[in-house]
Amino acid sequence: MKLSELGEERVVAALTRDLRANRRVVLRAGDDCAVVKVGRELQLLKVDSVIEGVHFLPQAEPSWVGWKALCRPISDIAAMGGVPNDALVAIAVRADQEFAWVRGFYKGLKRAADAYRVNLVGGETSKSPGPTFISVSLTGSLEAGRFVSRAGGRQNDLLYVSGKLGGSLNGKHLKFRPRVEEARWLVRHFSIHAMMDLSDGLAADLPRLAKASGTGFEVDLKRIPINRGCSLRNALEDGEDYELLFAAPRSEQKKLVHQWSRAFPKLPLTCVGHLAAPNSHSFLGDGYDHFRSGTRHEYQRECNAGREIQKRRNSSV
Repeated sequence: MKLSELGEERVVAALTRDLRANRRVVLRAGDDCAVVKVGRELQLLKVDSVIEGVHFLPQAEPSWVGWKALCRPISDIAAMGGVPNDALVAIAVRADQEFAWVRGFYKGLKRAADAYRVNLVGGETSKSPGPTFISVSLTGSLEAGRFVSRAGGRQNDLLYVSGKLGGSLNGKHLKFRPRVEEARWLVRHFSIHAMMDLSDGLAADLPRLAKASGTGFEVDLKRIPINRGCSLRNALEDGEDYELLFAAPRSEQKKLVHQWSRAFPKLPLTCVGHLAAPNSHSFLGDGYDHFRSGTRHEYQRECNAGREIQKRRNSSV
């Protein structure tokens, strides 16, 4: 059976089901990060890839490719309530690639490292026979050993989204800012039951959070925060928003919304629905799937084409 027939979720589940994990492993594959014991402390571990033609186009500014390569795993560390620490960077490029491109890539990499206080401690440089391939491994630390996974959500928890969604390929997919400060603030001040970052779109990521938590979900589509110039489908399915999606108890709603607006006045926080009984869920669409959706750019073009078709249908009614 081909990977495109299985889809990303089933492929990952099949490959990670029987991996070795001893007692040091607190949280294994399946969440934003793994969590392991190092002495008496807990450490977050994350590896992420950025591939030419999938995550960026050849004409993309190399410094922003470097920024994205490091900020993707930083966003996952943030989603667990952690602080990013040390990174290893592996890059494979064609031998005929201009050195100026690689130097620009490292410029963006170092800018992201400075912005989020990450140590770049090593890695690997190799030749690629085709597209540029970048892999970043990142460690993170936790305050008082506490972390937030996808699995802690409870029925009746409210669901929140930071920022606005959709249209990531207009530039945000390269120039986004991981919500480290916001996530750290949330876990220090509130009972955040479950959290993740939105990398594959709300339509794909919310079902993952609900499944991990053993719940269903209900979403009010009219409340989805949409970026200007985007459709609801873009907001649900484009992916690469790198905003926070989290579940928190209803009892904290008023305090959370009020204090968030004071702490982060320029960043919207929207309650989009709630976790529900396991068999209850809203249909949101498909979201991005690496093995079924083609490249990110092809996928968003499909979303935009669907939006134009719907516009024409509406205008003809």
